[in-house]
Amino acid sequence: MSIGEGRMASTITSTITSTIILVSCLPLVSVVAGCGRAADMPGAVILHAGNGAEVQDLDPHMVSGVTEHRTLCALFEGLVNLDPRTLEPEPGVAASWDLSPDARVYTFHLRRDARWSNGDAVTAEDFHYAWRRILSPNLAADYAYFLHCIENAKAYNEGTVTDFDVVGVKVVDAYTLEARLEHPTPYFLGMQVHQAYMPVHRATIERFGAMDERSTRWTRAGNHVGNGPFLLAEWTPNAVIRVRRNPHYWNRDAVRLDGINFYAIDNLWTQERAFRSGQLDMTDDVPLHKVRLYRERDPDRIVLHPYLGTYYYRLNVTRPPFTDRRVRRAFAMALDREAITHNVTRGGEEPAPFYTPPDTNGYTCRHRIPFDPASARVLLAEAGFPDGRGLPPIEILYNTSEAHKLIAEAVQQMWKQHLGADVRLLNQDWKVYLDSTNTLNYMVARSGWIGDVVDPVNFLECFLGGGGNNRTGYASPEFDALVHAAYAEADVGQRLELLQEAEAVLLEDAPLIPIYFYSRKYLKRPEVLGLDPNPLGYIRWTRVTLRRERV
Repeated sequence: MSIGEGRMASTITSTITSTIILVSCLPLVSVVAGCGRAADMPGAVILHAGNGAEVQDLDPHMVSGVTEHRTLCALFEGLVNLDPRTLEPEPGVAASWDLSPDARVYTFHLRRDARWSNGDAVTAEDFHYAWRRILSPNLAADYAYFLHCIENAKAYNEGTVTDFDVVGVKVVDAYTLEARLEHPTPYFLGMQVHQAYMPVHRATIERFGAMDERSTRWTRAGNHVGNGPFLLAEWTPNAVIRVRRNPHYWNRDAVRLDGINFYAIDNLWTQERAFRSGQLDMTDDVPLHKVRLYRERDPDRIVLHPYLGTYYYRLNVTRPPFTDRRVRRAFAMALDREAITHNVTRGGEEPAPFYTPPDTNGYTCRHRIPFDPASARVLLAEAGFPDGRGLPPIEILYNTSEAHKLIAEAVQQMWKQHLGADVRLLNQDWKVYLDSTNTLNYMVARSGWIGDVVDPVNFLECFLGGGGNNRTGYASPEFDALVHAAYAEADVGQRLELLQEAEAVLLEDAPLIPIYFYSRKYLKRPEVLGLDPNPLGYIRWTRVTLRRERV
């Protein structure tokens, strides 16, 4: 899923920052003016979490960012959960499941005590409706492709078939759901914790609009109906999302927190100060300049662990000069990734000479993008821009944060030094930035991807032609054919070889420039328990608790 997009979006304006600090400094049980929310009971165990930028939405089918997924995992539950330590599948709404001998048909047996936050039963029909909704062509969901492993789902999503009955999703009875796949998908159970597979409450969706209507008011507090361990109590945009125990959740006795407050604080320095002053129990990131200080002086309060993700730059291949592959490759080869991770990020990140993180389920790309300024200049001259002469100004778009700005400034200097390029920086807040990348209204845009599942295809499929998470204008029949062949290949060795070929094509075509592989870093008080580190950054909120009670 996209990282930073919806997580570190924009520098908070002084007005919004003042509002957040005011809310944080006031007793957090108080009612935010105008919202009419009742105060928490004395002694309630509330976790205060910095959550990065304002979420795009609380509709699981309309978002793609880490921030949104983190919040939605508190409000919804899929068929399957994951053990946060091992990432092994565990029962969720489905108490059990069966797999056919050919590994193509999953039969999920739903628990009969699963309930929506309004008390309605959660049934197989809810999942059938939700999966039909996200695949509806009119909804144009970015993550619809994530369900294309289901039989005929791609054809329905693209409108080549219009009868959902031919899609491999069948309600056997009220508490039995069958999913028939196009081909064996060994990570299918792990996909069920992703928001794309989460159920939605049909009556609530259609109370506020059509099934395939975007951005209706069903996600607002007072309207929202979920089936997770918490329910939506308040959503004050650009300030806070408060979730509280869902009394109808089937496993409510296992929930250890009474609630979570997710604060929209995308300025990392503001988050860090709020953490230091005791207003936050955890942050979603750490200012780059503070990582070393915490590691040396306060190691019990900083968490660092491997993170299955890549920070990269998108190139708009529909806009000159990046319509020319030689130019794209020249810019990719003129980046000193070692210098960026050693001198700029300094948080355990590793240089990324390729796209998919190394050793992703046994896969490490053999192809490399070298740091080779001399060869880059040759390519640029061949494209008609010797020593950068004739190049238009190159604009790097980023959603504002200290980290993005520092990295962009380093890249700016490298491209100027090695290519003679006039590079300019442009920052936008998250929602404007997302619109710019979705509509290809940019030249170069910073991006990042964290694996949804531990499999290399999850990284490569982002660049399939026309894919919702592509956002570069890139389309390669050769690349698409290799990825689709890998989907259908049962032999593990042959499958990985197809993905090697696909990534080599992608890196040669260079619609993206990998920069570094992420490490996960955030601040956490020792009193916060149950945050088990894993390479997906997945949080199982039912496992999290506070050692002391505080509101």
